[in-house]
Amino acid sequence: MKVVFDTNVLVSALTLPGGRGDAALRKIVDGEDLLALSKPILDELLGTLGRKFAHDREALARVAVFLSELGEFVEPTVTLAVLADEPDNRVLECAVAASAQVIVTGDKAMLSEGEHDGIRIISIREYLER
Repeated sequence: MKVVFDTNVLVSALTLPGGRGDAALRKIVDGEDLLALSKPILDELLGTLGRKFAHDREALARVAVFLSELGEFVEPTVTLAVLADEPDNRVLECAVAASAQVIVTGDKAMLSEGEHDGIRIISIREYLER
């Protein structure tokens, strides 16, 4: 199954060992699912890790390489304005461009949508229980 993780899921996966985000990323590493990424998602992730978690340039470069090798990069060709939070729209754009089946998020606004363009939007808990 092809999935898109929102930035907060990725931040959790990379900063909280043993947490739900870590378990979700483990499913990708183990080959159970395929992670789709886009440059806007990676840029937001690296910015967050740099600002809020004081990752230096070398650590950020390692994260970028790790995710680049782990996931499938797509280039969205459609700009969406479905949700009020612009970064959430970038997640939707990535999922559409990748023809993903699922978006995994903890964002309440995204979760309230339930789906977009046939792509299910689920919580990390629901993803892990699948």
